[in-house]
Amino acid sequence: LGTPPAYCGGPPGTPPAYLFTIDSVTLKLDPSGEVTSGTLMNLNCEVSVSHDQSNPMTHSFNFLRDDVLVYSKNTTESAALHQLNPARAANSGTYKCQVIVQDKSKGSRTHRLTVTGLQTPVLQVTSQILFEGDEVTATCSAPDESGSLLFHFYQDQEKIKQVRASGNSVGTRLELKHAGDKHLRCYFEITMLPDAGRSNNSNTVMVMVKELFITPVMNILPGKDVIEGDIVEFVCRVVNPPSNVTVFLNKDKRVLKTASISLSHSLRVLAEDSGEYVCKVERGNVQKEAYESIKVKELFSKPVLVMKPREVFETERFTLNCDTDRYSHERINIGDVKFSLYRNQVLLTSGGNYTATAHPSLNGNYSCQAQAQGRGQTKKIFKNSTQIVLKAKLPVSVPLLSVVGDRLILGKPFQLQCQSDNGSLPITYTLLSPHRQAEFRVVRRPWDLALFNITSIHRSSDIHSFSCKAENNPSQPYMKSSGDHLRRTATIIEPVSRPVLTLTPKMGDVAEGEDLTLTCTVQRGTPPITYTWYHTKSALPLLSKITNDMRLSHSFQGVSREHGGGYYCVTNNPSNDSQRSAMVTVGVKLAGWKKGLIAAFCILLTVSLIIIILVKKCLLPFRRERTVELSVKPASTKTDETLRLTHGEVNEAANVTPGVMGRSVWSDHVSGSESDDQTSEETTEVPEPQYTEVHPQEVGPTRAPVKKGTDTVYSEVRNSNQGKTNILFNVH
Repeated sequence: LGTPPAYCGGPPGTPPAYLFTIDSVTLKLDPSGEVTSGTLMNLNCEVSVSHDQSNPMTHSFNFLRDDVLVYSKNTTESAALHQLNPARAANSGTYKCQVIVQDKSKGSRTHRLTVTGLQTPVLQVTSQILFEGDEVTATCSAPDESGSLLFHFYQDQEKIKQVRASGNSVGTRLELKHAGDKHLRCYFEITMLPDAGRSNNSNTVMVMVKELFITPVMNILPGKDVIEGDIVEFVCRVVNPPSNVTVFLNKDKRVLKTASISLSHSLRVLAEDSGEYVCKVERGNVQKEAYESIKVKELFSKPVLVMKPREVFETERFTLNCDTDRYSHERINIGDVKFSLYRNQVLLTSGGNYTATAHPSLNGNYSCQAQAQGRGQTKKIFKNSTQIVLKAKLPVSVPLLSVVGDRLILGKPFQLQCQSDNGSLPITYTLLSPHRQAEFRVVRRPWDLALFNITSIHRSSDIHSFSCKAENNPSQPYMKSSGDHLRRTATIIEPVSRPVLTLTPKMGDVAEGEDLTLTCTVQRGTPPITYTWYHTKSALPLLSKITNDMRLSHSFQGVSREHGGGYYCVTNNPSNDSQRSAMVTVGVKLAGWKKGLIAAFCILLTVSLIIIILVKKCLLPFRRERTVELSVKPASTKTDETLRLTHGEVNEAANVTPGVMGRSVWSDHVSGSESDDQTSEETTEVPEPQYTEVHPQEVGPTRAPVKKGTDTVYSEVRNSNQGKTNILFNVH
């Protein structure tokens, strides 16, 4: 559809000067596709613009390779040309033409250009005749290439250097070490185009490297065998030296002197100057060396300082002796060697012997210096011995035996520590006891401790059996401690024995309202002791107290039924070994007043029963007679008096046999009779009860039916032991 038309000529709102649209943009590569390096490439970009004006418009042509601007041109022409003359591998890539007309732009299709082959580089050197070890400057260039290049330099078939350059040329220095004809060449690669490969080899340049004829010579005067104190001269020079030659005199990789062409070095030699010396000649990177050795005989040997004894304790005598065991008979006599003793670099005495008593003020670094001057020598030779550090040892003090933690529990393991406040290390500590083998501990460092593991002891007095000794000087007697200090300083804790719980009152039974005392007693144990009482009805303790006493009581005021049950006590002390007593049982009885009340009730009940029995006995004859005379009368002749009499008699008869099951016929009917009297006004007719006369008989227990209305009443006649007859009636 193309680009929509645009209004040009002024800001929005103003009449447009003209209208235009970019129709198309076309890019052509000539030749196209893949070309060889050195080919002339034409990149032609054409644009077509439609507008309403007759004046030509300005076009901005931009040529892009891989989206990077490589060429730009502004023109009123409808086409622009960009030439690659000649095309190189660095020109390979994807090309595009972007045309801008005022505020509008349009791009062409992309085209791929591949340039094969790289330019052959050119190699140049600053000199083609050199001495071995010299350096030459070589320049490798590819004038027609562009971009970042990586150059490689070869000597014959050996790669000797690689240099990266941002341009198309690079210069570098090459070192040619060995004599002979050397053939140099180079080639390059494009860093950003690894697919382009490498270029052809450059031209080959031959460089002739001449051998450097430099020969160092070293002379030693007066000779190679000398005696300490002699002056020796070292001469180092070059035969037929070329220019720019440097000479060095070395020993044990240490440069003694350096100079141009030749040097001389004088030295008053000592025994340690014996060894190999090197005369080295250097020109550029070429070095030649000559070696000579000398042997220096000692004028006298290094003095030796000896202290006896080697380890000395304070207040002990010690001796320092300085001597030398060899000397040169050609130059000196043994008496020509003089000795001096120094302490901390300060002269202590002139001579080779020193004796003193060890004291902290004499501690320090001791050394010996020997000096002698040989015949024919102008200066003395001084030699120092190796230093001896004297630090008088401190004798070990009386050790102290202590319990680790300052607390000991009888029957449990513990540790003993043996320690001396003073004494130089190492110190050997020995734990002694008549009931065990001796144990040793050697303390070598200040932070080490002499600890001894003890299984247990069971009596406080056993602690006296332990003692320890300390020693750090075999020539002096050891120092020994005793167990008395342990007894005074250690806290010995005896666990509590099993407690015994006793009750007051002792029988374990107490009446309600009385007091109860629980007493917990231990036979032994280190105070303070904690006593705790428990009741089996609760998991929580009743009371817990701490005291120094061997027994403690807990009382209850006015016990009740809830206080009954089992009780026990638990004891503990700083040993944290709790002991529990056996359980005792407490029974709570009724209170005295309750017993009295029950007794009074029982007595009253007994008296009542006795009275009832006596009354029954008194009324029995009368009741028997009345019972025999009982008769049944017609209802019409019954009077109130007869009814009352019968009622009373029936009641008496009922009282004679209170334990018989069932109801008395007399009581039932009397009750009914009374009910009849009470309801006679409301009832028109009440049937009269029928009575049957029963006559007593002197026979065994028999049962006879007796009619009462429609009911049958059974009577039982019993003969008592007293000859009395009882008649009982059961109503069914």
